[in-house]
Amino acid sequence: MLENLHNYYLNKEEPNKSCLLALRSIILDQDKDITETQKWGMPCFCYKKKVFCYLWTDRKTNEPYILMVEGKYLALPELEEGGRSRMKIFRVNPKKDLPIKTIKSIFQIALDLYRKGTIKIKE
Repeated sequence: MLENLHNYYLNKEEPNKSCLLALRSIILDQDKDITETQKWGMPCFCYKKKVFCYLWTDRKTNEPYILMVEGKYLALPELEEGGRSRMKIFRVNPKKDLPIKTIKSIFQIALDLYRKGTIKIKE
């Protein structure tokens, strides 16, 4: 499973490969309780074993995005709802510098939903 996950990143073309690897690192650095796995062929990140976010690339633009699982709780203008009722996405342009402050802020706000019990975690 981890080999498939490793290959997910390595099989991407640049600049997506570097962008996704940087996003992966940023996500994992947000909290010691965040772990990485793979679901539906994409990198999936969990907070205390509860699915938190995914990394994926848009089928039309081929650009990476972060899919926030509990996006409906996140009233942030940077996130797109699209036709989703629960999840929201944050698009990333792999040809530009990552907006690291914005990304970290989104993650901390989202993680607080789990830490404060808005989103229940089975202990």
